[in-house]
Amino acid sequence: MLKLADILSSTILFAIPLLLVALGGMFSERSGVINIALEGIMVIGALFSCLFLSFLDKNGFGPAHPILACLLAVGIAAVAGVIFSMLLAFASIHLKADQTIGGTALNMLAPAFAIVLTWAVQGQGQSTIVIPTWVRITEANFGLQAGEGFFSRLIFKYFYITTPIAILLLLVSVVVLYRTRLGLRLRACGEHPQAAASVGVNVYKMRYTGVAISGFLAGIGGLAYTVAAGSGFSSSVLGYGFLALAVMIFGNWKPWNILGASLFFAFFKILSSYSASIPFLPRFENIKSSEYIYLMLPYVVTMIVLILTSKKSRAPKSEGIPYDKGSR
Repeated sequence: MLKLADILSSTILFAIPLLLVALGGMFSERSGVINIALEGIMVIGALFSCLFLSFLDKNGFGPAHPILACLLAVGIAAVAGVIFSMLLAFASIHLKADQTIGGTALNMLAPAFAIVLTWAVQGQGQSTIVIPTWVRITEANFGLQAGEGFFSRLIFKYFYITTPIAILLLLVSVVVLYRTRLGLRLRACGEHPQAAASVGVNVYKMRYTGVAISGFLAGIGGLAYTVAAGSGFSSSVLGYGFLALAVMIFGNWKPWNILGASLFFAFFKILSSYSASIPFLPRFENIKSSEYIYLMLPYVVTMIVLILTSKKSRAPKSEGIPYDKGSR
């Protein structure tokens, strides 16, 4: 029987990748670079971290040290995301290319590269990287007995190392954005780069930093989504990067608002997945292929929310505009 704790636990599980990736998009756009490539960065982060987890599983290190292995995989995902995001940064900042087109190109490149590399490692036609079972953290990892209580199911039913890391990164993001010189300079470069440059801020450096942070967070988000999906990595994150962009816009480019938006959208994602187990929801039995109605729910809600909130959203003024030292 479906329990409230299961719904809440699943909502948190799927909110984590949205939170991480949307925060990444926030840092990039706050610096002045539109990062449409979040989807592709998620794919690359998930690809290399899952290959790493598979390697650790085969040599026995993972089962023997599951938490350490997961932490190392998070690091691999972050580094892979940063490296891939530098392609967008170089094209957008150094070459002054169109940021939307550059991000779209990277989104097309990432899954193709993932398939080729996965086949090269696992063999022709084997495009799914299986996630080891020891990746999930259970009571046994802390020497506790498995329980069926509310808090036990809420915390340990779907608990991965990416959850506490995401919470920590959210707090760090708030501090960095609003309480540090780096955050102030990032925001200045996204609002008025010429004014920032006039007081000695290196706009190019700040924008590279913003994109690098977005790659760091989106890479981890790719791993977080893959372990949440639970079926292994198949060279795709099923549009979660684009959904994270909607979360970022709905959250108005602010960390705490993004957290609330992530939970909101994740709840509708879980509602669509568990619709058959929730007795009070309509069944639409007389409609052909009615099972797809609830599967569309998260995306329909996304469009409706964006329509209703678009007038109140305030993007950074200079996002998407290449910086030119000579302009005023």
